[in-house]
Amino acid sequence: MKKNDLITPEGTRDLLFGESSAVKMVESRSMEIFRSKGYSQVITPGLEFYDVFALKSRYFPQETMYKLVDGKGRLMVVRPDSTLPIARMTAARLRGEVLPLRLCYSQTVYRSRPGMRGRRDEIRQTGIELIGSSSERADLEMLANAVDVLSAVKDTGYRLELGHIGFFKALLSAAGCDEDASEQIRSLIEYKNYPALGDLLDEYDDSPAVRALRQLPRLFGGEKVFEKAYSLSHGIPDAREALHELESIYTKIRDLSPAVTVDLGLVNHMNYYTGIVVKGYIEESGDAVLSGGRYDGLLAEFGCDAPATGFAVNIDALARAVDDSAPAVSDVIVYGEDGCEIRAIEHARQLVAEGTHAELSVFDTIEDTLAYAKEKHISRIVRVGRDTTEEVSS
Repeated sequence: MKKNDLITPEGTRDLLFGESSAVKMVESRSMEIFRSKGYSQVITPGLEFYDVFALKSRYFPQETMYKLVDGKGRLMVVRPDSTLPIARMTAARLRGEVLPLRLCYSQTVYRSRPGMRGRRDEIRQTGIELIGSSSERADLEMLANAVDVLSAVKDTGYRLELGHIGFFKALLSAAGCDEDASEQIRSLIEYKNYPALGDLLDEYDDSPAVRALRQLPRLFGGEKVFEKAYSLSHGIPDAREALHELESIYTKIRDLSPAVTVDLGLVNHMNYYTGIVVKGYIEESGDAVLSGGRYDGLLAEFGCDAPATGFAVNIDALARAVDDSAPAVSDVIVYGEDGCEIRAIEHARQLVAEGTHAELSVFDTIEDTLAYAKEKHISRIVRVGRDTTEEVSS
């Protein structure tokens, strides 16, 4: 007996009515913004070789990827991320293009996360990659696009949080943390497990770097964050340099939007990013709906050394903030009498051309059409005959 023929796999779901419309709205508004700023759309395959994601920096643990084998026995994965395939594509096919490259995308990624409650393994994303510039201007452009996307969907009730992964890496280096310990600390901060973070840091000698790591989750807010962070990082030059970069960008971008704050506890994918990192939130969602930053070392792993910055928008999460989940209701239903079906189709087309949402009746009688219209709350019914076209009372 079939057990799974009426359900979707874990981490996926069907989208109905308003949900689908909201997803398409977020996608179209985002892509319109990107294209208007000079970004060209690219699409990468849904299947990639495992090697693309098995780089030395271990961006994606293999247990988070859906894997399969092709006809030649080669290990493949269902695309878990868009940035790495675009980096591969840039190195393979766009190496001779004039820099900077402005690329945008809208596609789905798949990540296996069985330990997370309410997880989404299927994630629709739209985003940008600005490749070939290490300047502050490129970071400002990336952040301005992030503001524009969130404000296009939610004119109020959104916020952007800025951090700098270089600050965190400098503290880890000064504290003497090895690779495994660094990843543990990163994970504990990302998932806000502060008691466990304290226990882990107790294993290290007390030092300015260790004290700063303890305070890292609390370093968020406005300008005062920098004053405290500079104090905590005294004697750690690389940390202070990262703070200087972040402060410069924050001071400029906040003039664009008051919804920008600082969070030095943004430490996601520390081997992926190399500089400014950003996350975007909206009131209706507890999780980030936008994530990105600078990743200057990634393309070099594909043999094309170029700096880059970008972000991805979680279309599904952002769409949930604007979804009314109601099915579409037509303004009018058009019924064609026997032999007048084509005339009814032509009349409905004319109504649509005038901006009316017109639905064709598929019922054989006007009585059944009226009953259907009543159930669907369609107030206008048009009957098309051989010699007349008239509205009928519901």
